[in-house]
Amino acid sequence: MTAPAGGGEPTGWMQTTSLAAGVVLGLALLTTGLVAGRADIAVLGAPALLGATWAWTARPRGGTVTATFVPAEAGEAGPGELRARLRLEVPDGAAPVRLRVTSPGNDDADVTVLVDGTRTLDLTTRSARTGPHRTFRVDHVAASVEGGFESRPDDVQAPGVLVLPAALPLGRLPLPHQLVGLTGPHTTRRLGDGTELRDIHPFAPGDRLRRIDWRATARRSPGLETLYVRRTQATAEATVVLVLDSRDEVGPDVTTWRGNGPLPMDRATSLDVARNAAASVAQAALDGGDRVGFEDLGWVRRPLPPAAGKRQLRRIVHALALAHPVGDPGRRLRPPQIPAGALVYMFSTFLDDESASIARTWRGTGHPVVAVDILPTVEVPRGDPGVALAWRITHIEREQRLESLRREGILVVRWLPSVDDGPGVPGRTPRSARTALELAARRQRHVAHGTSR
Repeated sequence: MTAPAGGGEPTGWMQTTSLAAGVVLGLALLTTGLVAGRADIAVLGAPALLGATWAWTARPRGGTVTATFVPAEAGEAGPGELRARLRLEVPDGAAPVRLRVTSPGNDDADVTVLVDGTRTLDLTTRSARTGPHRTFRVDHVAASVEGGFESRPDDVQAPGVLVLPAALPLGRLPLPHQLVGLTGPHTTRRLGDGTELRDIHPFAPGDRLRRIDWRATARRSPGLETLYVRRTQATAEATVVLVLDSRDEVGPDVTTWRGNGPLPMDRATSLDVARNAAASVAQAALDGGDRVGFEDLGWVRRPLPPAAGKRQLRRIVHALALAHPVGDPGRRLRPPQIPAGALVYMFSTFLDDESASIARTWRGTGHPVVAVDILPTVEVPRGDPGVALAWRITHIEREQRLESLRREGILVVRWLPSVDDGPGVPGRTPRSARTALELAARRQRHVAHGTSR
């Protein structure tokens, strides 16, 4: 922008009251001193007039303040941080810029910075949240020399970011009762190519010559009348389906469940816990050579079919990050279709009967189900007895719901950091959840070996 002809007020800038006040005060003191014959009073008006004259002379001649967000360099943000880079450009003569930085879930920050032509600022906020988020909004206004002119207030919004969930290391996971495929990392009870010996058997049509055990043959049939082969148990892969209940998202503060105000950024919600838990299970299963699929109870759409490999992990993590509550979801007439023999991990708060009913239906059809409780530790305000009573009733109903799932033979795992770990320790798997899954896997393996014997 350029200043209009005649050297008047530049486009994009406004005169402030301080400029007019300086002129009026200076003229008033100068006039009073001349009329009253008081030189001391007249001299007092000189600084005000000189300041107003200097502010008018040094006014911005053209252009206005521009604020833009530029891409930050990769790898700059630390764990649990959201970062953006703001670039400020001001014309000559406009140095101080007042900024108000707004971030959802945080208090507003007011700051004044000095800008000499161009300046870049890094904005950072701590965050324990995942999924899509709007980061920063900046309202800005600049002042000229002596504060005689101010730029027109404007704002700029940082582009949204998608925070992917973190996959934490897990130990051994439970397996479905029925393994599928002709090969894989797990040993089955049927005959086939594998590494675990089943028995020594006389050679039969269809056996491979490389399977002949010459030592056993020499020991059992010295005259080589009968050849003996080593038979092994076949290997196969497991199918795991991750089911996310994204119909609601609640935080630790029970008063925010009414939808009053934004959720804080420094406290993980139930959906944040679910994303991290599902990503951890997916990584552990895929690293073990199994196939993993994904289903969202909050959206009626095509599920992500089971597959293996690193690309499937990226698909699942991206789908988890995009999952969020969408309006008021309708009640499902029937549970989603699950591949035969698949192991189901359901991540839900179990605040209503629908998710528990779907889990019982899958269990009744023969699917092993692991119910992962993702509700954060609830904080109830002491000064509101009505809220405390409502949470007590909800808590009792939820515990009865989880107990009914245990009686149905469903493994219930609470995904929360242990007391020793502390809340929100980055890079550490919740001890209680990992221990429960490993114990279930060991118990399952012990039962399988006892049955095979």
